[in-house]
Amino acid sequence: MSDNVKVYGSFYFAESCTFDPSRNLILAMNSGDRSDGTKNDGYVSLINPDGSVHTAKWIGASRNGLELYNPLGSAISNSVLYTVDVDHVRSFDLTNGKPLRSIHVPGATVLNGIAVAKDGTIYASNSRSPELIYKVNTDGSSSVFAEGGPLTVPNGVAMDQEGNIVVVNIGSTAVISYNPNGEIVRVEHAVESGNDGIVVLEEGTKYVSSVRFGSVSRIRPGEEAEIIASGIPSAASMCYDSIQNQLVIPMNSNYALAFIKL
Repeated sequence: MSDNVKVYGSFYFAESCTFDPSRNLILAMNSGDRSDGTKNDGYVSLINPDGSVHTAKWIGASRNGLELYNPLGSAISNSVLYTVDVDHVRSFDLTNGKPLRSIHVPGATVLNGIAVAKDGTIYASNSRSPELIYKVNTDGSSSVFAEGGPLTVPNGVAMDQEGNIVVVNIGSTAVISYNPNGEIVRVEHAVESGNDGIVVLEEGTKYVSSVRFGSVSRIRPGEEAEIIASGIPSAASMCYDSIQNQLVIPMNSNYALAFIKL
């Protein structure tokens, strides 16, 4: 592992995180799909920016009708926490963690990455057949937003400052930007494939984490990608801590988070 990476644990298969600047906290999504057969035990942890635990179980400490099976990608928009959960998109009040909506996406098999536009439109990747990107409207209806090449096992999804939808692939190095009409406006490339996480900064720099190779690529606008960190096992769907200026990377079955100061 490169010496600019610090690791803290532990979690239960944390696959994604998102950052809440209003509280200066990291929200880590934890799987509830246990090897002992336990189901519907997904939960959300609150983590301090130094890697210490603020609240081990915030959402999920008490079920009370809560459905959260295997949350993967996550996003925050307009004081709402969104996550994808198998074939559903679930949302929660960011102030108190209470469930808001649960939207079934017909045809979805394994929803993985998620991004939310300013108007509340949701874009989610489906990483198992069919491999595509779904668009979920604010009224709960859904449709296929993008499919076919250059998508190949799409995973992480993010919004850029121009309102484009940015997608990374596990099956290739492609970093694809779509406009809201589903048209490809840009294809860039990470250094390595097997990509899971995508972070887009306000000035356009992109960071891409490879769950397969354990690296983080940086793509500056108009420049070739470069690796800024390596040797991170199962580097999954990362988030950007805008206050401490650091990347936070869940490490899946390693039950930990990796931190990289930028």
